Amino acid sequence: MRPDCACRNPVYHRAMAQKDNSDIGQMPFERAIEELESIVKRLEEGKVPLEESVAIYERGEALKRRCENLLRQAEARVEKITLDAAGKPTGSEPLDVE
Repeated sequence: MRPDCACRNPVYHRAMAQKDNSDIGQMPFERAIEELESIVKRLEEGKVPLEESVAIYERGEALKRRCENLLRQAEARVEKITLDAAGKPTGSEPLDVE
């Protein structure tokens, strides 16, 4: 861990050392969005050295893609319940996702 780094989390530094971001592909949505928010906060603070900024920005992009993909998958699974004239459920159909 670098002594001049604002982040003192060794898990974070191990993750940053993974240049291929292979851990992101299996990450659950909640963990990915949490890490993405942390990256955005660090970049907004402006106290990250340039090289590290580029690396965490690239990781943030991969996390963003992961979150978007998981959201699309969740939307595809949502179904709209169909009702008959009496208001009783008759089945379901895919949700119109635009």
